[in-house]
Amino acid sequence: MTMTSGAFTAATGDGPAPAAPARARAAEVRVAFEGLMQIRRLTNTEAEDPQAIPALWERNQAVRCVALTLEAAGFAASAADASGQRAVTGYRVVPGERPGTVRVEWLGPAGSGAAHEEQDALTGCAGALERAGWTALLYIGPRRRRFLEVEPPAAPVGR
Repeated sequence: MTMTSGAFTAATGDGPAPAAPARARAAEVRVAFEGLMQIRRLTNTEAEDPQAIPALWERNQAVRCVALTLEAAGFAASAADASGQRAVTGYRVVPGERPGTVRVEWLGPAGSGAAHEEQDALTGCAGALERAGWTALLYIGPRRRRFLEVEPPAAPVGR
């Protein structure tokens, strides 16, 4: 996420790297993630552990919320330069092929070795997402590139 007009935006890995200094960005991410957990507490009132599953609000904004969860867990987002070329190695979060799903890829600049890192990096991403209540499955796609398909748990609990 980046700051635009005072609003926090999740770093999905498609835009430029966040402009805020690392310490300031970490504080922004921490506050945004705490807000997300507060939404869960207030809306997942029927769940045994309200913070254990994504709220309906998150499900409706899954790309943003998955990206925030990954950044809050300490993963770096990929980024593109002004010409649209990959400039930073990290995760990229985009809508999935099926409604309600999200795709997470591990990308980097040409020659960066991102393809060699992707299995371990995506396995780590999957663990962080699962701890946050998402279901994350690792797949091998075209050209043997791995990606995660992320979705909320099959049986939603609460509102």
